[in-house]
Amino acid sequence: KLSPELCERIVSGTNIVSVASLWEVAIKMNIGKYDFIGGFSAFCELIKSNDFEIMPIKNEHMQGVFNLPFIHKDPFDRLIIATAKYEAIPLITADETIHQYDVEWVWV
Repeated sequence: KLSPELCERIVSGTNIVSVASLWEVAIKMNIGKYDFIGGFSAFCELIKSNDFEIMPIKNEHMQGVFNLPFIHKDPFDRLIIATAKYEAIPLITADETIHQYDVEWVWV
């Protein structure tokens, strides 16, 4: 269940998904941790059909990963955090470890 604040942000704003998130989902679907009817292609089509902008990985994001304190060990999450910091965009997450970073976030 999504919070009212999150629903409002999704409906009223520009929605961005990092290519790192898509990469992580692809891996987790491949190893059976995530399941999505229609597979990864259907998941990507859902992202596209809902007008999500896909954020590429930039050199500045990688530099941001290097500069992050080593609180979170997941490399995908570290890249997503660095991307959000550099691009000044909020993260939608229920991961409490991410809340320890100096990045704007919205609770799921």
